Amino acid sequence: MATTLGGKAMGRGAKDGFVRVRKRDLEKLTTEVMQLREFLPKVLNGDLIETLHKARAAETMKERMGQEQEQLRQECLHLGSRLDAVQSECQKEREEKLLLREQLWQSATELQQQADFCSALGASACSLLWSCSTREDTVTQWLSDGKLQCFLTVAAQTLESFVSSLDEEVKAEPEDHSSQEHLFVLALAGVVTNIAAVTCGRDFLSRSAHVLLDTLMKLLELMKPGVFPQLKVLMLMALYNVSINVKGLKYISENPGLLPLIGTLLDDGDWEVCLHSLRLLQSVILDEEVPLLLVSSPLDPGLLARINQLTSSPQPSLKLTAKQTLEDLQALQQGRGCKPAGF
Repeated sequence: MATTLGGKAMGRGAKDGFVRVRKRDLEKLTTEVMQLREFLPKVLNGDLIETLHKARAAETMKERMGQEQEQLRQECLHLGSRLDAVQSECQKEREEKLLLREQLWQSATELQQQADFCSALGASACSLLWSCSTREDTVTQWLSDGKLQCFLTVAAQTLESFVSSLDEEVKAEPEDHSSQEHLFVLALAGVVTNIAAVTCGRDFLSRSAHVLLDTLMKLLELMKPGVFPQLKVLMLMALYNVSINVKGLKYISENPGLLPLIGTLLDDGDWEVCLHSLRLLQSVILDEEVPLLLVSSPLDPGLLARINQLTSSPQPSLKLTAKQTLEDLQALQQGRGCKPAGF
């Protein structure tokens, strides 16, 4: 097959890379090239060239955007997979939380049932002890068994825990006298009161139960006016019974907060609390063993004014005791005997 140029045929015999062209044809080709160079810019103007550049740039941008879209699609698929995994984990945690909440509710219910059972059991047991403690030989037997100290320690801790658990709102509400907790602590205080009503019992309390005596005075100070008057009365009766013992009286009267405490209790509002507060005051100020500092120091005028107000009480026993206390305060050196107040 031959290659034709300017009417001349070239055979395969020509060397590779070289073509034999007539001079006239070469000049003609050169002229045509020069003409193309002259007229091509007129045909391809600047707008077209700019359009071509923009087209190339748009093509390049299209390719780059395609790559970015593919990358975003891959990232979206990855995020979707992560979202599914997180949602699955969240659902699993939600189910676990619901299960734990149900278990917690069941545990709280069981715990409350156990607490109610323990309170009922404690109230029943302490009520039996309260009844048994009215017999002097029973208290004597308890002392001989050597178990009374442990009981008094538990009683002090239980009473303190009960009073400390009361917040201001609970203290402001009328107490439920039928609640097992209330009956429980009342029975505990009643047992302590009856132990102190026996000679050997109050001697033991005066020597070996100082923590209990301090706890009783501390709780009387913490409890708000008008709250749990029955419990206050029992604790005051226990302190009064202990004060009949010489050592017990000495220990109680040495407490610097005793007179302020009695002054606060006289404003309690419950007449029985006021009555037993006055009896405790009488026991302290009339005994010859009372510390000289307590006897010789001037009494609070507010305390005297409150006692004077109680002499007009409609309760006969409180009225009489208030009058006697005022008389006793005017003659601190006069001594009178005291009788235990068993309950």
